Amino acid sequence: MSAFKLPRVRYRETDDPTADLARYQHIALIVAKAADLAHAPFGALLQKRLKAQGVAIKPGTVFLTEAPDEAGTTLAVGFADATLDTFALLELARKLTRFRPGVARVALLAPGLSGAAHKEALRALVRCLYAQAPLPSRQTGRTVNPPTAVDVYGAGEDDRALRAAAHGNHLARALSVLPENELGPADYVKRVKKLAIDNGWRFRFLDEKRLAALGAGAFLAVTRTRAAGAGIVHLRYTPRKALRPPVTLVGKGICFDTGGVNLKPARHMYGMHEDMQGSAVALGTLLALAQSHAPFRVDCYLAIAENAIGPLSYRPNEVVRAVDGTTIEVVHTDAEGRMVLADTLALAARERPGLIIDYATLTGACVYALGTRMTGAFTNRPELTLRLIEAGRASGERVWPFPLADDYNADLKSDIADIKQCTLDGEADHILAALFLKRFIAHDPTWIHLDLSAGRHKGGLGAIPTDTTGFGVDFTLALLADPAFAW
Repeated sequence: MSAFKLPRVRYRETDDPTADLARYQHIALIVAKAADLAHAPFGALLQKRLKAQGVAIKPGTVFLTEAPDEAGTTLAVGFADATLDTFALLELARKLTRFRPGVARVALLAPGLSGAAHKEALRALVRCLYAQAPLPSRQTGRTVNPPTAVDVYGAGEDDRALRAAAHGNHLARALSVLPENELGPADYVKRVKKLAIDNGWRFRFLDEKRLAALGAGAFLAVTRTRAAGAGIVHLRYTPRKALRPPVTLVGKGICFDTGGVNLKPARHMYGMHEDMQGSAVALGTLLALAQSHAPFRVDCYLAIAENAIGPLSYRPNEVVRAVDGTTIEVVHTDAEGRMVLADTLALAARERPGLIIDYATLTGACVYALGTRMTGAFTNRPELTLRLIEAGRASGERVWPFPLADDYNADLKSDIADIKQCTLDGEADHILAALFLKRFIAHDPTWIHLDLSAGRHKGGLGAIPTDTTGFGVDFTLALLADPAFAW
C-alpha cells in the first residue's frame, strides 16, 4: 500500500521562473500583498486582473485565473501573512494545488516573502502537492494522474522528512478507504506482514489461540462471532543507533463495526469500514518514522478484529477478564474499541516503553464535543497539555486536550466487576473511555490517547484533500521532533 510515486520535486534557488513559463500548466503562488507579484510569472497581468475584479486582498484570499497562453496555464494566487497559523496556511495551499485533469508540470513560488515565512509557505505548498497522490478507487474508468514534475522556486531544501510524512499519511488513508470485503482482518494482517518484510521490521502476530493462552478475554469477547484472521500484530523498527528511549504506537483496527447485539442504525453503520483508521494511523506513523531514520526504537501494536453479530456475540451484563487480570462488566457491545485496546495496551505496557501513543476512532462523544476539525487528546501527564496543543499547531493537525479527572471514575464503578466498560447514557463518554484505557497501562509510562474525531472531515482538512484525513501521522511526527519533549 505504500508503493506509490510522489511527484518529482526540484528545488531551485532562484525566484525567477520566467524563462521556463512554457513548461508549466499550473503556477501556484503565495504572497503577502499584490505588490509582491511584480516579479512573479504573469505578475503585471495578475495585478491588473486583481484590481479589475475588485478582489479583497486579505489573508486567506484565493484568486484563480488563466494565463493568455496556448496551454491555458492556471494561475493560482493565495494571500498570507503572519496572522495565518499552519492550519490556515495549509488550507490556503490546498486550494492553490487543486489541479485540473491532465496537469503534469507545476511551479510553486512565494515571491516577496522571506525568512521563515517564505520557507513555511513553500513547505505548505509541497505538502499539499504530495497529499494529492490518488487513493485506491474501484470506479470503472476512473484514472487520476497527479503532476509528474514540480519546480519549487526560491528554496533549496532536503525534503526527505516531508516525503516520509506523505508516505505515512497516504498509507493511513489508503488502508482506511478500502472496503471491508477487501480489508477484513485476515487480509489486513497479510498486507501488514508484507509491509514489514519490505521495510525490514520485526513482525509478530498473536492470533486467537495465543491470545487465549495469554488470557486476553476483553479482545476475545469482541472476536467470538467472526474471528477469521483477528489478532494483535506487533511490529518493531530498530535504528542502527538508538539515541532516545523506545516509543510504542497502538492502534484500534476494527475492520467493520456493526455495533454487535447493540446494533447500530443504518446511518451510523455506514462508513464503519473506516473504524480501523486508528491502526492505519499507527502503521503510517511507523512507516514515516522508519523512512526518516528515527533515532529510537518504535514498537507498533495493531488490534485487528471485527465487531460482527451472530449467535456467539458478546452481550451486555457479561463479565470478562482482561490479560492483566482486570474484570470488566460489559454494558454496551458497540463500545468494542476500548475492549480490544484494553488487552493491546496491557501487552504493550509490559515492554516498559518510555512513551505510548494510541490512536482510535473511539467515541461519538468526542465528535459531538469538537466536531471533525480537531481531534481529542488525553494524557496522564497534565504538564504536557500545552505541548500537545503546540504540536497540533505546528503540524496543522490540531488537537484539544480533555481532562482525566479521578472523580469521573465513579461512573465506571461496577457492582459485579473491577470496572464497567462504559455507561448507557453516554455522558462524557470520550473522557470515560480514556479513563477506562488508562486502567490497563502498567508501569506509568508517558501516555497519550488520541480519539480521532478528525479522522474524517467532509471536503478535506489542512493539507489533505480527501474526506478521510489520516489524522495523527503529522501530529505525532511534530511532537516527537520537538527537542523540548522528553519521554
